[in-house]
Amino acid sequence: MSTTSLLIRKDQLATTRLHTATDQPLADGQVRVRVDSFALTSNNITYAAFGDAMSYWQFFPSAEEGWGSIPVWGFASVVQSLHPGVAVGERLYGYWPMASSAVLAPGRLSPERFTDVAPHRAELPAVYNQYFRCNADPLYTTDTEDLQALLRPLFITSWLIDDFMADNDFFGANTMLLSSASSKTAYGTAFQLHQRKGIEVIGLTSPANVDFCRSLGCYHRVVTYDALDSIAADTACVYVDFAGNGGLRNAIHERFANLKYSCSIGGTHVEQLASKGANKDLAGPRATLFFAPAQIKKRTTEWGPEEFGRRMVAAWHNFLATVTDASNPWLHAEHHDGGDAVQAAYAQVLAGKGDPRTGHILSLYKQPARL
Repeated sequence: MSTTSLLIRKDQLATTRLHTATDQPLADGQVRVRVDSFALTSNNITYAAFGDAMSYWQFFPSAEEGWGSIPVWGFASVVQSLHPGVAVGERLYGYWPMASSAVLAPGRLSPERFTDVAPHRAELPAVYNQYFRCNADPLYTTDTEDLQALLRPLFITSWLIDDFMADNDFFGANTMLLSSASSKTAYGTAFQLHQRKGIEVIGLTSPANVDFCRSLGCYHRVVTYDALDSIAADTACVYVDFAGNGGLRNAIHERFANLKYSCSIGGTHVEQLASKGANKDLAGPRATLFFAPAQIKKRTTEWGPEEFGRRMVAAWHNFLATVTDASNPWLHAEHHDGGDAVQAAYAQVLAGKGDPRTGHILSLYKQPARL
């Protein structure tokens, strides 16, 4: 048996190659999974851009200096087990390498989930080390696996951004400016914020994506990047930056004298997002990176894990019902199977190209023929 991986040059994200290696025997307590499918979005590009600064490369370390595996979200099946609590054939949702298989060391098992307790992951954020057992996962449905892979991790971030803003009384603002408004994390955030009374949600986007953003119904206004002057300069606002575009960030900080808070989530402009000195000479408040695990930790401490889960599950089902509304579906999945197709899809997502209604589902495992 062997595993095929897509490796990325850490210092040159557009450089990739496929690598195949013979599988090593499992140790007692380990399981091997076949990674059946995973989503690739701009969120994963952010993982790569911050790979060193925020330890994303450490989850699935490559044996080759200078090359890494970008973590992705998706589904896998247990194909070999030396752990008495995890059976062959069990289906899991979680955080995987861009590879055809992976090895986990399950610990802290419950009917709903377990944690990978491999030593190299011990100091990494716990939220990324949890694997959900699909037969007891309240968010799982068989017929929505693609949408779960595409939207679930992003929506949880969106839900947490909304909660963080409300937790801080929106920093005294009544208007939320969301860049990259056509992106999945942005429109998930807008969906949540739109339910808040007294808060106007403005989506900022390129001219090509205006119609799409308006069709979603979760933005009170959609404004193109070159039309910021259509928003009053004295607006008490918060900027939620999903684009990572330094020029846009500067323009917003310069124009809005009453900017209460500036929050950076991720981005499609990788070279600007990851550059040092991004805050240098920036007018107004410092741009602060939003780190979802910190808000998860705060709320699970305050509410308890059960109440945290209950609220999040309810919000997810509400969001998914809207996204899958047959009269106006927000998203459809496009599958890319095999090494060449995965490389091509990665290049497309890295370049920020494509239809915002299309979500990319990838697999390096050789799939049976689709009917």
